[in-house]
Amino acid sequence: MNHKVSENPFKNRKSDNTSLMVVTALFVTLYLVSNIMAVKVIGIWGLFYFDSGTITFPFAYMLGDVLTEIWGYRTTRKIIWITFLCNILLVLCTQIGVWLPSPDHLADTAEAYNHVFTYVPRIVLGSLTGFLLGELSNAWLMEWIKGKTRGRFFWLRTIGSSAVGYLFDSLPFVLIAFLGVVSTRELLLMIAFQYASKLLIEAFLGTPMAYVAVHWIKKRLK
Repeated sequence: MNHKVSENPFKNRKSDNTSLMVVTALFVTLYLVSNIMAVKVIGIWGLFYFDSGTITFPFAYMLGDVLTEIWGYRTTRKIIWITFLCNILLVLCTQIGVWLPSPDHLADTAEAYNHVFTYVPRIVLGSLTGFLLGELSNAWLMEWIKGKTRGRFFWLRTIGSSAVGYLFDSLPFVLIAFLGVVSTRELLLMIAFQYASKLLIEAFLGTPMAYVAVHWIKKRLK
């Protein structure tokens, strides 16, 4: 007697979870890497100054767009909070490394480590505040635009939401981290250059990559 075997109800969910885990891992990693890279400041022609994390940070936003596009705002919001907690854990663990003693023959290595991971409290506060405000507004706005455009114009969602998200990210970060430290002119230039450079990277590199990622993941989930 032949028995009909029912379809495994978790089959598609397993594929969905794999894609979600990969994108989430890359999202968290890029954000943490961006914060570590931010220790080094890049100067161009003696006029433009920005931290090197500015180069990689837009790609974290791109993955945030992918998360929102496929899994929605609620899931993305949870991942944003997880990333926020991971960054706090990074700061705490690396700071413990600063406090622990080192042997004399490794004094140079210890000094270099301490120089990189001795965080200025206001910079940490500015970074965390900017990340939460920027990423949450970016994810919410992307889903809102998707509803208004009925799922069309993906490029409009990625660039439009990032335009607002980067404003909420760059403005509080620079103000909290550097207000009273640099002149008003330098402060405004830092905000303008960080905002413009992140948005340009998002538009010309992040958005095309997001198109590829979304297409590949949707095809995989189908």
